[in-house]
Amino acid sequence: MKTEWKIFTIISVFLFGATMLYGLWTWGESGAVEWVGTVALMLSGLLTSMCGGFFWFVSRRIDLRPEDRADGEIADGAGEIGFFSPGSYWPFGLALAAAIAGLGLVFWQFWLLGLGLVAVVFAACGLLFEYYSGTRRTAEH
Repeated sequence: MKTEWKIFTIISVFLFGATMLYGLWTWGESGAVEWVGTVALMLSGLLTSMCGGFFWFVSRRIDLRPEDRADGEIADGAGEIGFFSPGSYWPFGLALAAAIAGLGLVFWQFWLLGLGLVAVVFAACGLLFEYYSGTRRTAEH
């Protein structure tokens, strides 16, 4: 996590510098700040700052990973990582539902937007609970 927060911090510093430069440049060229680009750069800088802050916070709470140590070997990172789905149709359904909601937003049709948002929630729940098989049963007394 040490590497990640440093990368995000560097990107954040660049974006905040670019925000100031862009704002000053547009003000110098036209006499007014071009707000769309300035705000977009500022929000991008804030987003990367948020990610970098999260990685910094987590990196202080966990032990160093092999990729964070100078003496780390590739074999140190071996082992079980987790369960990964071999195949699922839910991501397609989620993308389709998001597209329907996006079309509702683009054409300002509230019924289509509502239908799309309900479908997004349904597809996200389907993706989340795809391998859920119920509560575990314990031995009865």
